[in-house]
Amino acid sequence: MCGRFAVTTDPALLAEKIKALDETNSAADQGGPNYNVAPTTTITTVVKRHDHVPSTQDEPDDESTRRIRSMRWGLIPPWAKTAEDGGPDLKKGPLLINARAETVTTSPAFRGSAKTKRCLVPMDGWYEWKPGTAEGAKKAAKTPFYMYAGDGEPLFMAGLWSTWRPKDGPKDAPPLVSCTIITTDSAAQLADIHDRMPLTISAADWDRWLDPDAPIDEGLLRGHGDLDRIEIREVSRLVNSVRNNGPELIEPARHDEGLF
Repeated sequence: MCGRFAVTTDPALLAEKIKALDETNSAADQGGPNYNVAPTTTITTVVKRHDHVPSTQDEPDDESTRRIRSMRWGLIPPWAKTAEDGGPDLKKGPLLINARAETVTTSPAFRGSAKTKRCLVPMDGWYEWKPGTAEGAKKAAKTPFYMYAGDGEPLFMAGLWSTWRPKDGPKDAPPLVSCTIITTDSAAQLADIHDRMPLTISAADWDRWLDPDAPIDEGLLRGHGDLDRIEIREVSRLVNSVRNNGPELIEPARHDEGLF
């Protein structure tokens, strides 16, 4: 799965790097590097959209372009009910932070987004916890690991996004935009840490994945685009708490510092 990750690239710099339009308010939305991104956080995503949104009968009259947008991590389907406070009712059902690659085209929660609302989630790397070996009656502690790109460049994970509006709300009110990260079976050395991993999309396939005018490429759902770039290291258990947030979280574990 993918339940925690790190990202340090400013959205404006990312937009320049991948030739995209920055549609975020970088300072307000991100607040700087985040070494411990948790569900429900506002995160940076990459989409490909048209300037003019056609009706169901119209063909788009412009080329779709890459755009950097901010979204809530944890997808809220358009049909989610409205709570008493006017927001989405999140008390029922799981927090949709991940979607399985094997079922995104058939799951009621994700199949609508899979058709035309696909995104990329850039990150430096993600965390996963490996079960330990139990000693006596004690429950074994899990060991955190950090999976990251050895070349120092961001990884881009396949995702889906959605827009939600409250029932009977103002039609001109901005929607709540949310997303989920797609996971697949772990491969190679990653399978030793966890049986699931985020679905990586390589740069050559970004536009094919994001294209809002083409059906989903199911071949990409079965791949591991950037597997050869990923390296693994054990890190401090400081990452276990979302209250901790700093570069020390991604540094190699040191068992002599009293952190374990």
